[in-house]
Amino acid sequence: MPLFKDQLLREIHLEKTPQRIISLVPSQTELLIDLGLEEKVLGITKFCVHPTHLRDEKEIVGGTKSVYLDKIKALNPDIILCNKEENTAEMVEELEKIAPVHVSDINTLEESYALIQQYGELFQVEKKASVLITSIQQEHQKFQKKIADKSVKKVAYFIWKDPYMVAGGDTFIDYLLHENKFKNVFKEISRYPEVELHNLPDLDYLLLSSEPFPFSEKHSKYFEEYVPKEKIKFVDGEYFSWYGSRLEKAFSYFSKWHETEN
Repeated sequence: MPLFKDQLLREIHLEKTPQRIISLVPSQTELLIDLGLEEKVLGITKFCVHPTHLRDEKEIVGGTKSVYLDKIKALNPDIILCNKEENTAEMVEELEKIAPVHVSDINTLEESYALIQQYGELFQVEKKASVLITSIQQEHQKFQKKIADKSVKKVAYFIWKDPYMVAGGDTFIDYLLHENKFKNVFKEISRYPEVELHNLPDLDYLLLSSEPFPFSEKHSKYFEEYVPKEKIKFVDGEYFSWYGSRLEKAFSYFSKWHETEN
């Protein structure tokens, strides 16, 4: 096997094509399945919810921030797949004592394409990876043409309650907000800042995500004191934060959202 580098430019030494995979990132687990690698995936997290049957058939080795190292070791993996944002540096360090670890780092579509291509090379499914990348690119282009004449809207994208947290800059969410012609009013603050509702700037939309905190209609009342009810919108967080093969469906979701809300 050639020498591989992950998206943090860490060297990964593999003697052969990995046959026993552990994925500790939900969107990357879904990507593996869509690349035809389901039989090779042995362990996943409790948050790996797509496809839905997977958690009944694979070993659950923990969450994204904390895992059962003994379970992972017992599975004797050839490779463990992580993400810079989802998993901790300390976790990666411990996992490397068990098997080679690939760490992704995704903030743009180009970086998502690069990850898909890397998986194609790592697992020798280059053709499927190439077809998937082309499909996502085509969906993205169609969506961009569709919303080309829409005006830019100012938004805040909420991901958490108690404390209230939003998506700031340097995030994949912020990137996809921009692709939707949304101006993230918290873009100048990095990552996921805490905010006070009474300090919110002027907004066209206040977006409440379905994940990681599951905002729903019952939570609208907490925001209506500060933002008119008609500006409060609920969005599917998977389409705004999952990269990989989920992007193939994301732009269709965005199109329908804009049709409904505008």
